Amino acid sequence: MPDRTTFTLAGSGRVAEIAADPLVPGAWVLSIDGAEQSHVDLGDPGDLFYDYVRRIGAAIDHLATPGRPLRTVHLGAGALTLARYLQATRPGSEQLAVEFERGLLDEVTARLPLPEGTRLTVREGDAAAVVTGLVSGSVTGLAAGLAAGPVTGAGEWAGSADLVIDDLYRGITTPPHLTTAEWYADTSRLLAPGGVLVVNIADDDGLPGLRSRLAALAPSLPHRLVLGPTSVLADARAGNAVVLASRDPAVLALADDLRQAGPHPSAALDARHFDSPLDDIPTPKGR
Repeated sequence: MPDRTTFTLAGSGRVAEIAADPLVPGAWVLSIDGAEQSHVDLGDPGDLFYDYVRRIGAAIDHLATPGRPLRTVHLGAGALTLARYLQATRPGSEQLAVEFERGLLDEVTARLPLPEGTRLTVREGDAAAVVTGLVSGSVTGLAAGLAAGPVTGAGEWAGSADLVIDDLYRGITTPPHLTTAEWYADTSRLLAPGGVLVVNIADDDGLPGLRSRLAALAPSLPHRLVLGPTSVLADARAGNAVVLASRDPAVLALADDLRQAGPHPSAALDARHFDSPLDDIPTPKGR
């Protein structure tokens, strides 16, 4: 494969690029319209690159007995970095990926093959419509897995996922309809008892987006643990936070382990830490 290849996405006309990482041999970066989306190390899919992805990886490591397969839904798939990670660290995990960009995953997997044995089913389309269909059982014709493995019917995902990963961005923003209480209520219906929804949130100084999302999550998934760099969570600076949300309070008991897991400097806070009104948010230090 050449060091750089570009292709136009059939549904949106956006331009995607897969380029070799000049600093990490065997690693590749997927970008869409110039915005980096995913980093994949083909030689070691268990090696995660971006800070927030490493935090999600640490959460995956601690959600169940090491090595136990996790039934997982990926909302926003990119180059399938975390699907690869699950197969590397929890072989046999049954996974479903939902991707808005039509044809993206076919292009990605043709150039960046999935680890052997990956059990992955794909559904293309807007995440809200796909999740509604998965919950109701009305989605039919899920595409055959991009790797060998069984195709799973839509209705079988409702109430059965150990893990749902919400990393939904178009460019550098999340569509507003994928940030509401209604959206999280629908998404929560995919979770098995004790299941966890993981949400990646890129935010500005003061963390208004994080606070808004935490409030939207609360009615459906009241127990919420927030992970991130101390500069983001303690100093309210712009950056990425990762939220683990569940109906089960056991998710909060992961705080110490995930703080220690890093990347460092690391914080892991109960969502109640962010309950103060927006008007009371401190000015980020050094500003």
